[in-house]
Amino acid sequence: MANRILVDVEENYPVPSWLDKIEPFTSRVLEKCGYDGQEVSVLFCSDPFIQNLNSEYRGIDSPTDVLSFENGETYSDEDGTRWFSAGDIVISLDTLPKNAEYFEVDQEEELKRLIVHGLLHLNGYDHGEEHVEKGKEPDCEMLVLQKKIMEELKDEHIF
Repeated sequence: MANRILVDVEENYPVPSWLDKIEPFTSRVLEKCGYDGQEVSVLFCSDPFIQNLNSEYRGIDSPTDVLSFENGETYSDEDGTRWFSAGDIVISLDTLPKNAEYFEVDQEEELKRLIVHGLLHLNGYDHGEEHVEKGKEPDCEMLVLQKKIMEELKDEHIF
């Protein structure tokens, strides 16, 4: 069985030229993690859009780079195929270049990191108070796994 990835962009936000590359990359990440039969949605948006979500769901009135909303339900589609609805990932394309500059990486690498990070959250991983920091090796299981996946997929391209 494969995974189902739904990709979209906030209404009236410019559609990136690389949008059609998100589904294959996200599928590769899910495969690397050993996940099969998952349904995931990825939404790209602006800072005001993600700030509204961050405020509503986390009580933090500022934009952020990525949010993950776990679903965790299983359902059968019209063909009888059972899917695990892992949830939704929301990524701010306004914050993406700022993060890339901070981490001293190109925007493609940062986008890949945000997708991996979001998918790990959807599958129950959490990093607690630890966050990715420039020049600091991660300690927690989630961020160590994120770094490993990023290394394994370094030759995968979105842009």
